Amino acid sequence: QVQLVESGGGLVQPGGSMRLSCAASGSIFSRWALGWYRQAPGKQQRELIATITPGGVTNYTDSVKGRFTISRDSAKNTVYLQMNSLKPEDTAVYYCNRDHHYGPGALWGQGTQVTVDS
Repeated sequence: QVQLVESGGGLVQPGGSMRLSCAASGSIFSRWALGWYRQAPGKQQRELIATITPGGVTNYTDSVKGRFTISRDSAKNTVYLQMNSLKPEDTAVYYCNRDHHYGPGALWGQGTQVTVDS
């Protein structure tokens, strides 16, 4: 059973940067296509915003393209999200998990809150 622990969130000013990490237990994690999701205030659905395959191919939703970078360290069972040029609309709880296009993932972790505010 894969367990996920997200970290690195906090309060940042517009235009700032932040790096999120997601550490996972379980060797299967390294074989999954992974994604970062976010759930904005008042929204019920988590939005998939960035994905990375085991081979390192990445994809981004339009709203974060050019500002966010997803990466992974399979040896550490960790996936990262580098976020630059942050905007207030990036405020959300951020989660990592398997890219849902490839099948069911792990139980969701607690997420990490990112607040972009001056």
